[in-house]
Amino acid sequence: MTTHPGKKESRFDPEPMPRRDFLGLAALGSMIAAFVFSVFGMLKLPKAAVSATLSKKFNVTLPDTLLEGEAFIPPGRNVAVFRDGEGVYAISTICTHLGCIVKASGTGFDCPCHGSGFEKDGTVRKGPAPKPLPWLKVAKNGAVFNIDEGTTVKSGTKV
Repeated sequence: MTTHPGKKESRFDPEPMPRRDFLGLAALGSMIAAFVFSVFGMLKLPKAAVSATLSKKFNVTLPDTLLEGEAFIPPGRNVAVFRDGEGVYAISTICTHLGCIVKASGTGFDCPCHGSGFEKDGTVRKGPAPKPLPWLKVAKNGAVFNIDEGTTVKSGTKV
């Protein structure tokens, strides 16, 4: 098949590919690519896509040097544990405005994201936080306190 009937082709010029052959090769290439991607996807299936998360319940031993009314924040947790004359209680350190982690300050807690302020008992000192910090369930087992981050209790509940 010639593209220019009057022009003589050199024997070194490649012969033009017919359209049917080109479409057949393109379909074959697409099929091979789909097969390779499906095999790659199947190889990823046995691996679980689950990341390890911390348990909502954990045990805390309060340090002996913890002063009354001072916050103890266990490493890696978003909880502040307090001890006072009436008992021990825990408050979540997740801001009720948009979920930022509040930082302990001299007056209570301050949200670094939007400026909310909370007292040491979790009540809102300044907005935009709409609600106080939730109190968490605490159970005592000897000198160890079991804190459940998933369960909130009425504010003022102490163990």
